[in-house]
This record gives sequence, structure tokens and C-alpha cells, in this order.
Amino acid sequence: MLLEHLLPIFVWFPHDLLLFSSSSSGQVTAGVLRGQRSRFQLFGDTMNTAARMESSGERNRIQVSQVTADLLAEAGLNRWIIPRTTKLFVKGKGEMQTYWLTKSVRSNKTKPTDLGTATTELGTLGEETESEETSVRTEGVDQDFLGIEGMNKTQRLVEWNVEILTSLLEQIVGSRGGEPVDQIQTVSKNVERKHGSDGGRTVLEEFTPIITLKRFDADELQRRGRPKSMDIGGEAKSQLRNYISSIAGMYPDNAFHSFEHASHVTASVKKLLSRIVNTEGNGLGVSIPSDSMDLVDLAGHSYGITSDPLTQFAVVFSAVIHDVLHPGVPNTQLVKEDSRWAQIYKKSIAEQKSVDTAWDLLMEDDYAALRACIYQTEEDLQRFRQLVVNTVLATDIVDRELQALRKARWETAFSKNATGDASKDTGVESEDRKATIVIEHLIQASDVSHTMQHWHIYKKWNERFFMECYGAYKEGRADSDPSQNWYKGEIGFFDFYVIPLAKKLQSCGVFGVSSDEYLNYARANREEWAREGESLVRQYLLKFNETEVKLAAPPEQHRRDSLTW
Repeated sequence: MLLEHLLPIFVWFPHDLLLFSSSSSGQVTAGVLRGQRSRFQLFGDTMNTAARMESSGERNRIQVSQVTADLLAEAGLNRWIIPRTTKLFVKGKGEMQTYWLTKSVRSNKTKPTDLGTATTELGTLGEETESEETSVRTEGVDQDFLGIEGMNKTQRLVEWNVEILTSLLEQIVGSRGGEPVDQIQTVSKNVERKHGSDGGRTVLEEFTPIITLKRFDADELQRRGRPKSMDIGGEAKSQLRNYISSIAGMYPDNAFHSFEHASHVTASVKKLLSRIVNTEGNGLGVSIPSDSMDLVDLAGHSYGITSDPLTQFAVVFSAVIHDVLHPGVPNTQLVKEDSRWAQIYKKSIAEQKSVDTAWDLLMEDDYAALRACIYQTEEDLQRFRQLVVNTVLATDIVDRELQALRKARWETAFSKNATGDASKDTGVESEDRKATIVIEHLIQASDVSHTMQHWHIYKKWNERFFMECYGAYKEGRADSDPSQNWYKGEIGFFDFYVIPLAKKLQSCGVFGVSSDEYLNYARANREEWAREGESLVRQYLLKFNETEVKLAAPPEQHRRDSLTW
């Protein structure tokens, strides 16, 4: 990427431009040396190490020291580094193990197909199905798209997420009256910094119990109808694709908390948003796709969520980035380890880190056109930021204070009194409170949507979560063996979290038959787990141990196993 910026400068240079780059981490001293060639310089052991490594590097490759590699590993980015096969002898240091940095941003590709018309069901995100009986299709993923030659699974998921977000960006721009994209001016950098991680507050301190949504009067909605879609422009599309590619690269190789999991959550969010019920508009109380709904009726019944495309974009965006840099262990473990993240954030550690990381990336100059599509005013920027903060923090279901606050707000907004009458909470603040609660429960349900889908989908993701937790235990990053209580723990998870959550989706009266579907699958999976769970845990353990044995085998054994297979 650096070469792309340098080549235009050295266009006159008659030879290929090559770079040798090395990096080390640590303390440095900075200063300006006096003399005829005075210039700002860095000094110290860290600089000396990097300089000596550079002389042993390879062209157009970035070499990093053990210290830098350890910092990347601590951030969950092991996938970005590969060790050099031979150690280096560095003057003043002796033998050193160094690494190659392998992370790169994938080049842009032309959109292979239109995913907006896909009608497939929530499920496997591009994986082959086991049989006709158990097959399910992926919500919003065009099957022709999934088979594109030359794309790996992550690249296909990137393209799918790009198409989902592009369609929402088109609606955002269209809702402004169709202003040409090339004339759009974004808000100033100072204003952006004020509403981001440079604003002096942690993400948790930005949390608000009630998000003020944008209000549209009935005449405006009737005149506008469904926001007219328009092309957001090639530059914004390119930046969106690069942004999502970078986000995908920031997801560690966790068994469960991966970019595939984020895409699975995004699919569920998209599904629930598209199945908002319109009981007032048709009088039937059945689910209707939002594309065919009357915005005047829908805005009132969905508490304003569906009348504002920016709100929908923010929720889907939050699903994509909600587990960026996830360390593969719970927040409680990060506190015990006294990690740097824990020292900074104290609570909701992984969630706050995800927001800060994704937001800082979005604020880079490389994504100015993308930001201009998302927001045009400080008010829209503030609403977008608040929606992202609240939505991602809602995925922390362990923090007791946040749990208590959500419960109190739910009681105020949706509970019934002793006579069975609905809450009398009314007015604009009431609508915003209900919208905030609905968005939080939507992302919570989507985050565990595998528990409310077909049995084989639940089983696949449950196994992955077990592998992640058990792997952490084997690495010494958990106090107790999760296999000892996994069976009973899952039953408790269904009884005290999943099924009550599915019932709340029903109670808020927004999602129609989708809430029934989620609840029915949750109950069915709970019953199936009660019958099969103990046997499955034994299978999980056997599979984990077999994988460890294979990984521990010498290379010759791996080769013989592959030939035998």
C-alpha cells in the first residue's frame, strides 16, 4: 500500500521501486541534531534493533521483532505474523527470532452480483449443506455469488457484508433528496474527533439509556415513501470494501468469535429488520417485508426505527464490527490477567475495544467519502455514534449494572400492570426508549441467533464455542474445565437467557412471526440438547484431543496422514 503512494512520486525513476522494512517496539528518545543537516531523529536500542534487522530483510516485505510480534499476538492478531525459518544474528544482540508481517488489504473487485434480491434463509453463510433434510440457505446471500471462483470464504463474506451495507447507504443518500454524491461535504475533523475516541470519554461513559432518534412528520414520510435508492459512487464503494476487508483482518482466528460469527450476527440483524411487523397498516398482524410497507404506518409501530435508514445502517454496521479483536476469553479473564485493555476500560472490555478500534479505522482519511455517505451533519454523526456505542455494548450480557438498567427500562416501557393493561409510558421520550430497547434486544438475539435456528446450525456453533472455551482452559486462561459443566450450563443458558429473550421479542410487538419462529426453535433446541447434549460434549472433547494430537505430530506424520486420506 505504501508503494502505491510512492510510485507516482518516483514515476521518473527508471527501475522498479523496492522497499526493505523492519519494525521493533519499545522506548525511544526523540530530538533534533544540530548542524548543517539538522533533522528530527529517533534514538535508542529499539531504533538500533530495527535498523540492524532492516539490513537482513527481503524486498517488499515487512520484518518485525519478537517484541512487536508479542504485541500483535496480545492483540489477537497472530494471523498477521509468520516466523522466519532461520534466526538472525544481529550485532550487539546475538541470535534473534524475527517474523514476517503478512497482513494486507485485498484489492478491490467489481461487485460480482446483486445481492439485494436474494431471498434465502438465515443459516450457513456459504458452507455446503449436509443433506436436503438439514439444508438451510443463508439470509441475504446469493448462491451464485458464493460460488465465485478465486474467492476464499472470508472474501465471500466481505463481499456479502459490503452489499448489505451498500444497499443501506444508498437509502441514506436517497433519503436526503438525491444530492449528487460528488458534491457532498462531510463534517469537519474537529467535530468528528469530538464525537469519537478522542473525545476524552470511554465508550462505556458514552452509553445512554435513551437514544434520541430522528423524527419525520407524516407529510414528509408520505411524500418520500420508501427512500429512493441511488448510486453512492465508485469511491465510496471502494472505501467501504477496503474498510470491511480491514475489519475482517482484525478478527482473530477464534473458533467462535470470528468474522464468520460477525457475519452470522449481521444476517440475523438484517432478517429481523426486514421483518418488522405492520399491524396498523394491514390489520392482520402478519409480517411484511419492509420494502412494501407504508412508512407512515410503519414509523409509528416500529418506534421510528424503520423510517430512518441511518438507524438501520448503524445497527447492521455494529453487528459487523461488534467482536473486532476479540481475545477469545471473557472480560472477567481479562480483568484477572490485568491486561492493558482491562486497565484502560475496567468493564465491558472487549466491547469497548471493538468500538474504539473500528471507529478509529473509520475516521482515517482513506474513508472520507464513506463517512460523507453515512452522515452530513453533526446531529447525524452524533446519532450514528450513539447507536453504535449502545448496540455493541448491548452484546455484553454479563455486566450486572447494564443488565439491571435494561431490565428497569423494559419494565417502564413494555411491562403490564396487575390488570393486564400495557404500560402507559407514552410520548416522544417513550418512543425513543422503546426504540432503544428494541435495538438492544435485536442485537442480543442476533448475537446468539444460532440457539434459535435449525438444530444443526445450533450444534455447529455450540461446538465452536466449546472449542474456543476449552482451548482457553488448556492454555491456562480459564480457572475451571468448561467440559465439566457444559451440558448443564447450556440448559441454564436456554432457560434463563435465550428463551426469556425470545419471549421479549414477542412482547415488544415489533417482529411479528419472526419472534414466534425464534421462540419455537429455542424451545426445540433446548429439548434436543437435553437429549443429546451429554453425548455431544464427549464428541467435542474427543475431537479437540484428536486435533491436538495431529498438531503435535511431526511434519512427516502429517504428510503420511494426508497420503492415507
